[in-house]
Amino acid sequence: MPAHPSPSVQAAREALAVQLSEIRKDAGISGRELAAMCGWSESKSSRIENAKTPPSDTDIRTWCRACEADDQVPDLIAANRQSAEAHVQWRRLQRSGLRRLQESTGDLYRQTRMFRVYVSDVIPGFLQTPRYATALLSSIADFRGTPNDVGDAVAARMKRNAVLNNGAHRFSFVLEESVLRHRVCSAETMAAQLGHLLGVMDLPNVAVGIVPFAAQRTVWPMPTFTIFDAGRVHADTLDAASTLTQPSQVNLYARAFERLSQGAVRGSAARSLVGGALAYLD
Repeated sequence: MPAHPSPSVQAAREALAVQLSEIRKDAGISGRELAAMCGWSESKSSRIENAKTPPSDTDIRTWCRACEADDQVPDLIAANRQSAEAHVQWRRLQRSGLRRLQESTGDLYRQTRMFRVYVSDVIPGFLQTPRYATALLSSIADFRGTPNDVGDAVAARMKRNAVLNNGAHRFSFVLEESVLRHRVCSAETMAAQLGHLLGVMDLPNVAVGIVPFAAQRTVWPMPTFTIFDAGRVHADTLDAASTLTQPSQVNLYARAFERLSQGAVRGSAARSLVGGALAYLD
């Protein structure tokens, strides 16, 4: 039996259907008229508008052309593709556990030249030690009730993270200070993780900024996200990492990252915050 889409995936499909419906209404065209102009059945238009049938890229182009809304095609197609991809990712997680998710992004990591990563909850995956990753992924597998393949998932994460030591890839991290304090593992493991973070901060292709608790903010703390070059965002949700590719969405997250970066301290000030978190473990 095929898996039903997660609530967030279904919501994305419904949002796309609403957008298409509004485009039709703004054009002053009935469902019957749209179907005739597009050369398909009226029932197809109805299924698309009611989120019962996901439209193809061609369907979206045809729909927008009939409504004289060609300027909206790029965002709509991107939204449609990211919804389908998120559904596949959700089904993979339910069926196969965490290892496959780590491996599924390997090509993307190798192809990306600039990573911008904002984290508000835990040490970012790129910077995790094996023991920290084991503790974190174990809690995730237990909470989600997925197959327990944590050992394999950690090995896959460490292999994927090899891009960090490749000078062809550049990384900009912005961490909330709370990331240094949240305890998802033993004090010993956390101490080693924070020590590793200090070492990574010396890499020439890595920039780490930390937003202090006391910083005057121009934007609120938000869920973790990663921007891959300038064309793709992975934004964390409870059931999956949503893939966002609409130009307007990517631009929004890029603007948020810039604002968050402005409140971050770097260099010796950032190291001092890590040192304070280490001292707090005693």
